[in-house]
Amino acid sequence: MRFLSAKLLLKNLVFSALLIAAAVALYQFAAHHSLQRDITQSASNSLEDSSVEVLQQLPGEVKLTVYSTREDAEMGDIRKLVRDFVSLYQRYKPDITLAFVDPAQHPDEARKANIQANGEMLVEYAGRSEHITLLNEPSLSGALLRLAHGKDKLLMYPDGHGERKLDGIANHDLGEFGKKLQQNGYRIGSLNLTIAQDVPQNVSTLIITQPQIDMLPGEVDKLLRYVDSGGNLLWLLDAEPLHGLEPLAEKLGLALTPGIVIDPAAEEMRAPANWALGAGYSPHAVTHNFNLITVFPFARALGLEENNSDWQHTTLVEAAPRGWVSSRAQADKPRFDKNHDVPGPATIALALQRDINDRDQRIIVVGSGNFLANTYSGNGGNLDLGINMVNWLANEEKLISIQPRATKDGAVVLSKTQLSFISIGFVVAVPLLLVLTGGIFWWRRRQ
Repeated sequence: MRFLSAKLLLKNLVFSALLIAAAVALYQFAAHHSLQRDITQSASNSLEDSSVEVLQQLPGEVKLTVYSTREDAEMGDIRKLVRDFVSLYQRYKPDITLAFVDPAQHPDEARKANIQANGEMLVEYAGRSEHITLLNEPSLSGALLRLAHGKDKLLMYPDGHGERKLDGIANHDLGEFGKKLQQNGYRIGSLNLTIAQDVPQNVSTLIITQPQIDMLPGEVDKLLRYVDSGGNLLWLLDAEPLHGLEPLAEKLGLALTPGIVIDPAAEEMRAPANWALGAGYSPHAVTHNFNLITVFPFARALGLEENNSDWQHTTLVEAAPRGWVSSRAQADKPRFDKNHDVPGPATIALALQRDINDRDQRIIVVGSGNFLANTYSGNGGNLDLGINMVNWLANEEKLISIQPRATKDGAVVLSKTQLSFISIGFVVAVPLLLVLTGGIFWWRRRQ
């Protein structure tokens, strides 16, 4: 009997030792191999893929300094909120450092850093800095994206002939596109070719839009010299006369089909038939991981001359596989006319590339200036594709990333009937059910 007791005690001791050893091993494993999963509906506790890609482009330390008091009348403990938010970034990049400075206790430091508001963040990387007053993921990731640029790159656009302006606010201008480019770290400026001796050498990419009056031959010569010297170009063509830019189209070997692309798929989506929809994209750096629908209002079809062997070319966007190109005035319900119309699909955007003067020259031609106009740029992924185009043209492929996902609405909206039903259920039905259950148990016990 005593032997059995000793044997049982030994088994218990061995089991306890193994259990403690397993717990210690699991603790050590968890400490060195953390695993986290965000199960919220809108993934609010994790970063977007585009933010993670930006962090991967930042080798070395990123320093964040927040100038804030400890408490705020509306937000409470500001510093805790900031720590929780920054921890999402530190999860992917541990060498992000976070420090706090109280502007009330250290006014000289705040003044030296040019701090304007309580809770303002100073982001420092590689000797450069950005200020953030609204602390959220788009703001911080945007600041990090701008700092990821090795240097500011200049984008210019010819002006003086009624072209669309990158900083304009009119419906036909490209102001929203220009703002997005500036947020991504680019500098933009206009170029008057009647004054400038040539396109400046420090221009990273020249963006040409549709002139409304004829350009002078001397101005066109300067554009041709820019292309001959290996300059990068984004040309947004409309289905209108070229107003003097015909030599540029000939230089690039473009074949321009007269008329506007008609897309029956747009009608099925309750959009005008003269809006060509882009949904499938050829493999290219510009369209890497890009799967958003794009809209090209009043687009013209693009092609290349058969003897164009100077350029490597890729079709970026092809639209209207069931549509056609029509040069006729369209009725409310356009119909294909085999005697006058050209059947689809139609190429809407082309990428050209060649080696010249020991450099890689890149050109993109898009058959719709409205594609990035203020009126239409908010449709689908227009702005995102436009940014990808400029990033490729500026040799910033590393900044081409998938775009932020849409945030799902987590609010629950109930009607008055539903609220009344829930209220009666909790106030009346549930207590009665409890009383009935208790009565049944009491009755059974008495029996």
